[in-house]
Amino acid sequence: MKGMEETLEIATPKRTKEIIQKHGFSFKKSLGQNFLIDQNILNKIVNAADLDESKGALEIGPGIGALTERLARVAGPVTAVEIDQRLLPILGEVMEPYPNVRVHHGDVLKLDLEELFRTDFGQVDKVSVVANLPYYVTTPIMMKLLEEKLPVDSIVVMIQKEVAERMASAPGSKEYGSLSIAVQYLSVPELVCVVPPTVFIPQPNVESAVIKLKVREQPPVQVPDEAHFFEVVQASFAQRRKTISNNLKSRFFTKDNREQADQLLEQAGIQPSRRGETLSLEEYATLSTVMWEAGVRAAL
Repeated sequence: MKGMEETLEIATPKRTKEIIQKHGFSFKKSLGQNFLIDQNILNKIVNAADLDESKGALEIGPGIGALTERLARVAGPVTAVEIDQRLLPILGEVMEPYPNVRVHHGDVLKLDLEELFRTDFGQVDKVSVVANLPYYVTTPIMMKLLEEKLPVDSIVVMIQKEVAERMASAPGSKEYGSLSIAVQYLSVPELVCVVPPTVFIPQPNVESAVIKLKVREQPPVQVPDEAHFFEVVQASFAQRRKTISNNLKSRFFTKDNREQADQLLEQAGIQPSRRGETLSLEEYATLSTVMWEAGVRAAL
C-alpha cells in the first residue's frame, strides 16, 4: 500500500511535469494557476484542516489534483470545483482510485453553494474548505464562503502572504483594515505557515501563506444591523490618513449635522482624532450601535 501511495503522489516536480506533458496542458496566467509540488506544505495544509472520514472537504481550484489526492485519503466526501475545463479529464484520470471524490466544473463565485452542500455533503455534519486559491479572486471567494452562512467548520487556504497578514492582523498595525474586521467578525484567523515561491510550478512573484479561519457560530460582538456595521467600518478606512471623524463625516453626515459625528464618537468612548486602524472590533460595534440608535445612516 505504501508503494502504491508513493507512485500516486502528484505533488512532486517529476510527477507534476509528467502529468502536464502527457495531457499537453499549458498554464493560463489569467486563471492564476500555480501548482503545488511540495509534500511538506501539503501536509501542513491537510493537518490544519483536522479532517477524518466523518468530515467532508470542499476544494476550490484543484488544478491537477495534488491536494485533492491528499484530501481523498483522509476525509469523507470530497468535492472539488474547477473553473478550467481543460483540467477535467486530468482530474478524472488521477482521481479514479478515489470513489469519494466528485469534481464539478464551474466558477465557485457563481455556484449555488447551499445546493452543492446539500447534494454533496448531506451525510456529514462538518465540512472544511481546503484550497490553494487563485490569488486574483481570494477575497471575493473567502467572503462568499463566510457570508453565506454555510455549514463550514473551517477554511484552510493558501493565499498571498500579504492578504493573509491583513486577515489576521490586530488593531494598530499597518495591515489592519476593513478586511481584518470582516474576517474576524465571522471567524478566528490563524496563520499556519509562510510559503516561498519555489514550491510551485510556475513560481508566483509573491510569497504565500497558509491561513486557517475557524468559522464562528456567533459573532464576538452584537450589532443592531450588520450591513450598517460594515458600512461604518468601510467608511472609517476610506482614507487611512484621515481621522475617523473626518472619514465618517464624508460618508454619513451633511454640512448641516457634521458636528454630530464628534458627539456620537465621544458617546461611544472614542476620541474623534483617532484613526480607523486603531479601533478594535468591539469599538466598531459600539460606534455602529450608537450611530444606528441615533438614526444616522449613510448619506446618499
